[in-house]
Amino acid sequence: MGTRKYFGTDGVRGRVGEEPITPEFMMRLGHAAGEVLLERHEMPPGERPAVLIGKDTRISGYMLEAALEAGFSSAGVDVMLAGPIPTPAVAYLTRALRLQAGVVISASHNPFYDNGIKFFSAGGLKLPDAVEAEIEARLMNGMGCMEPARLGRARRIDDAAGRYIEFCKSTFPNELDLRGLKIAVDCAHGAAYHIAPKVFHELGAEVIPVGVAPDGFNINDRVGATSPESLRQAVLDHAADMGIALDGDGDRLIMIDRQGEVFDGDKLLYVIATAHKDRERNAETVGGVVGTLMSNLGLEQAIARLGLPFVRARVGDRYVLELLHEKGWRIGGENSGHIICLDCHTTGDAIISALQVLAALRRRGQTLAQACADLVFCPQRLVNVRMNPGFDWQGNAGVSAACAHAEATLGGEGRILLRPSGTEPLLRVMVEGRDEALVNNLAHEIAAAVEAVA
Repeated sequence: MGTRKYFGTDGVRGRVGEEPITPEFMMRLGHAAGEVLLERHEMPPGERPAVLIGKDTRISGYMLEAALEAGFSSAGVDVMLAGPIPTPAVAYLTRALRLQAGVVISASHNPFYDNGIKFFSAGGLKLPDAVEAEIEARLMNGMGCMEPARLGRARRIDDAAGRYIEFCKSTFPNELDLRGLKIAVDCAHGAAYHIAPKVFHELGAEVIPVGVAPDGFNINDRVGATSPESLRQAVLDHAADMGIALDGDGDRLIMIDRQGEVFDGDKLLYVIATAHKDRERNAETVGGVVGTLMSNLGLEQAIARLGLPFVRARVGDRYVLELLHEKGWRIGGENSGHIICLDCHTTGDAIISALQVLAALRRRGQTLAQACADLVFCPQRLVNVRMNPGFDWQGNAGVSAACAHAEATLGGEGRILLRPSGTEPLLRVMVEGRDEALVNNLAHEIAAAVEAVA
């Protein structure tokens, strides 16, 4: 696949007001995507393809939503506006309402001044690379407008949140409930602020809401899955049994136990994999588990002890999903908290993943710490280094020398991984090994070598 100008690993993303996150570009993007939909979906006479647009709570969402709506309408595509709902809710509703595509306006875990667009297909899956490339090609053609009689219409869906709440609850076993549990739920002032607390409450839990007062500017600001300290404090202050943290668009999950220990995506994926093994009692039926290049070596070893195969995808939930489909397996995820349970949903979903963890704990009568007792993680250090766009870190002699020195020092008992972020101008430096102090030192040495030239 050739280099794409606008689409990254998770759609189109950037700082608001700078191309491509401008109203003019978004209108052209909506029109281009609409033209592709018209060609790919043959509709009955008199009917038009329709898309669902959902967004998170960023102030810029209003502007981008209006621009996309205009673009789709000008191409002859109907638009359904769902308002603030999580990314996985858009995937679900697109499929449930038999629409031709879903659109999410969100920059996920990024600060409020960033925003982005990602698309889902009619089946609730992220668009294939080939379709994104086709949309990019259409952007080069300029923007036209359908004749007035063929313009698309727009309407709001008033019950989008309620539909999604019921869907989430349906993935929790009927014979179980959450009565007797006190759970702090941190929604990062994001798209799930009016949804996640209701899901857990309606299943019987006493809910302590955190990060549920969005103002357009505070999304992911010292709250949510990327900043778990607020949730940790809420768990301790309220003597809660556990905490659940989502990111701004509701597809990333971190959990905290009553002692304040943080459980990342690797640990939660292990709990879910264990539950699948318990339930199926047949490793071949379960299939295997997909992690990523960032997954801890300890997870791979623990999954092997369960008798399940483990493979690593490139970093990014779309690549985890691709490998799951290729293998015919059902569960996979990233240590950042993107967890995919294909027996429940077509995409990663923080609320549904949390429910699968809770179901596993209820069935076993365990705490999070007890469920993860067999996990022994190798010390792993991740350092993010800012770099200029286009910096050739792979061809830089100083960076290569630092990596070679680190590999020699680890002596075959560890891993080094350098990768550019798909959403920010960062190079992520990860070092994993047996000695924590050594791992920290080597990660910072490589990061310093990058900073010196980037």
